[in-house]
Amino acid sequence: MLLLAFDTATPAVTVALHDGAQVLAEVASDDARRHGELLASAIDKVLADAGRTQLDVTAVAVGTGPGPYTGLRAGLVTARVLGSALGIPVHGACTLDVIALDAVTEAAGRDFVVATDARRRELYWARYSAAGDRLTGPTVSAPGEIGADCPVAGVGAGIYPSLLGEPIRPEYPAARTLARLVAQRLAAGLPMPAEPLYLRRPDARVPGPPKRVTPS
Repeated sequence: MLLLAFDTATPAVTVALHDGAQVLAEVASDDARRHGELLASAIDKVLADAGRTQLDVTAVAVGTGPGPYTGLRAGLVTARVLGSALGIPVHGACTLDVIALDAVTEAAGRDFVVATDARRRELYWARYSAAGDRLTGPTVSAPGEIGADCPVAGVGAGIYPSLLGEPIRPEYPAARTLARLVAQRLAAGLPMPAEPLYLRRPDARVPGPPKRVTPS
């Protein structure tokens, strides 16, 4: 297996190359306005650092959000194009699940929440058990609807510290963890559709027809 994993559902663009047992190369950057540009160069870099080419890749793993439309779409479109061009499978995993897997240690045996920025004064979030299993969500809502009864991973706790529980790491998903999660689910024979979790309509809208003007 040579799994190319990446996630663009948050301001972080994270890419890793994984052979099924370990990470061979990885890179991450943070710029919410340049997802497409950063992703392409990051993919080239991890392949070069590992001494591999796109033709060596046997599967693609992509974070499916939830996340803002433009950034999330950059990753999903890239994954589908690579899958089609190389004739390899594309697997998806919820971005919040990826963050949760890395948050288990910091949660220290407690249930916890993962919350990321949904803009419009809202958060994308889900609740997890102490073992990192998703209990509810993902959903999108105002931060006051989540509660402050447990630790919170993701950037949400930092954005709304007075409304949410104790902040814990990480803030963003890591492609190495996405690759590990997908490898585990592949071994278990679980389905992993690469379908986006937008949860709401994009901010950009197609303009409606011009309003009729009645002469006065």
